[in-house]
This record gives sequence, structure tokens and C-alpha cells, in this order.
Amino acid sequence: MALEALKNTSTPENTTFYPVKWRGRVYAIVALSLLLSMVILATLIVGSVHIPFSTVYGAVLARLPFVEMEQTWTSCIETIIFDIRLPRLLLAGLVGAALAVAGATYQGLFRNPLADPYLIGVAQGAGLGAVIGFLLPVSWQATSIPLFAFSGAVLSVTVVYSIARVGKTLPMTTLILAGVAVGAFLAAITSYLMFASGDRLHGIISWLLGTFSVTSWRHVVTVLPYILIGTVVICLHARPLNVMQLDEEQAQQLGINVEQVKLILLGAATLITAAAVSFCGIIGFVGIIVPHAIRLIWGPDHRFLLPLVTFAGAIFLILADTTARTVLAPTEIPVGAITAFLGAPFFLYLLRQRKRVIF
Repeated sequence: MALEALKNTSTPENTTFYPVKWRGRVYAIVALSLLLSMVILATLIVGSVHIPFSTVYGAVLARLPFVEMEQTWTSCIETIIFDIRLPRLLLAGLVGAALAVAGATYQGLFRNPLADPYLIGVAQGAGLGAVIGFLLPVSWQATSIPLFAFSGAVLSVTVVYSIARVGKTLPMTTLILAGVAVGAFLAAITSYLMFASGDRLHGIISWLLGTFSVTSWRHVVTVLPYILIGTVVICLHARPLNVMQLDEEQAQQLGINVEQVKLILLGAATLITAAAVSFCGIIGFVGIIVPHAIRLIWGPDHRFLLPLVTFAGAIFLILADTTARTVLAPTEIPVGAITAFLGAPFFLYLLRQRKRVIF
């Protein structure tokens, strides 16, 4: 069946169809990358202190090499742009891209559009690690919370993987069930620690709902290598992931080392998800709605889907974070609440569509 499907793609009709579709997807990738740049510039204007677009544009240009401009803005404005808003926007973009790519990867591996980056215990492990970090002395929290959250996420998935592995194979159904069981156990411990946290409960809840309120350049520099390397590894395995959509046995017949590919993709997706949540908390639904929306528009080919969701996820979370910090200014809404408000109806729509397909 797989060989016949591959053979059919060489028919004269398809040779005229696929180049057009390929060209359109490339144009879409370029358009989304340009849109991301425009969104970053536009959202730099928004905040408690309004900065004109001309000032933002000039300040950004002045930072570029070989560009000389007369400075007409104050040092205070420059601090707001480059030390407060820009690192926050860049971190939101990196986290959005990471969650969207991880979501697309999990959906491809499990062949289910309802899969998300937190499916096998990443969120529960990160949450438990962060709560433990909050319970440490205040002077240690700045470094301990991200470290404990990242470590908790990685350790949680490692335990789930160890439980689910059967010999040299990794059954996807067993992996999901192990993730649910381990996640429930970790969530119970987290709930107890939150109950015993006393006056630190507010900070814990704020972190668990997702926030970029304390972002700095250090956070961006720390997260960037993990997300960049993990995303590149996933994109390099886009073609094997496409083949695995047929069936694991057929993929093996076509020369794909299925178990190795699953291990690499699970490891890379877990890495970028753990890095994403370590500084900003657990932000839901990005990994579900962005990949599925892009798949509906441009198709399921992961060679194009992964780059597209990278830019779309970054744009989505930047806009969500901008909404979170401005809609009730000066009060800031957790960004996870914004993504849940947008994502929950979309998730219900997916469930209804799946119900129609099944019944």
C-alpha cells in the first residue's frame, strides 16, 4: 500500500499540482516570518508608557551595525524598549514557537490532533519542580525555580518513558497511559505542597498559570540554545515523520528506523517544552490550536508544517502576552488564562469534529 501510494505521486496530474502547492507553502513561510518581525515592532509600542512607532523604529535601527542615526529619544525610553519589552517579547516568541513545534511533533507521533506538549507528564513534572523551588529561601528562588522546573519536566518524562518501554519498542498507547498515571501522581504531590506553602501560594499559582512578568535577557539567552537545537533536530526528521503517518510497519518497510525516530522526536520535543516552561510556567492550548490550524490551512506535510507552526506559534503567544499585560492595565492577567480563553472553544470544536468522524 505504501509503495503504491508513493508510486501514485509520480502521475502527470500530481507533477503539476505539487510544485504549485510547494511554492505556496514557501511563500507562506516567508510571509509569516515577515509578519513576526512586524508584530514584534508593533507590540513594542504597547504598554503602560506609549512609545510612538517612529521612536521604536529609530531606536531599533540605531542598534543595527553600520547604521548611524541621531538619537531623539531619552535613555529611559531606550531602557523600556530594550531592557523590559524586547526580551519579554522575544521570550514569548521562543516559548510560543517551542510549544507549537512540540505540539505538532506529538500530534504526528500519536497521529492524533488532540495531542499536546504536556501529554506525557512535562507539565506535572515542571509544576512540581517549580513548587519545590518556591518553597526554598527567597534568595535562591530566582535560579532554583527555573532549574527545578526544567529538571522536574525532564525527570518526569524519563520515568514515563522507562515505564512504557517494552523491550526495544515504545508502544504509543502505553506511553500515554503511563504519562497519565505519573502525571496524576505528581499533580497530587504538587497540590499538597501548594496547600502547605502558606503565603507563597499566590506566586505559585501565578507561575502555574503562565507569566512573562519577570523576563530578562538572561532568560532569553538561557532558553534559546535548547529551543533552537531541539527545533532543528525535529525539522531534520520531518520526512521520516511524514512516512510514519502511514503506519509503523509500512514505515519500517520503507527503511525508517521507527523506534529510533520516536526516541529522537520525543526527546527533542520534551527538551524544548521543558525549556519553554522553565521560566514562564505552564501555558496551555498553544501546542494544540496552532499546529491544528496550520494543518487545516496548509496541509499535514511536516516539511512545511514545522516551519509554519514555528512562526505562527511565536506570533500567537506574543499577541496573547500583549493582550494579557494591556487589557486590564496596570493589572496583568496570566497569559495562560488568555490562551485558555481562546483555546478551550477550539479544543471543543476539535472534539466535535472527531465525534462526527467516529460516529
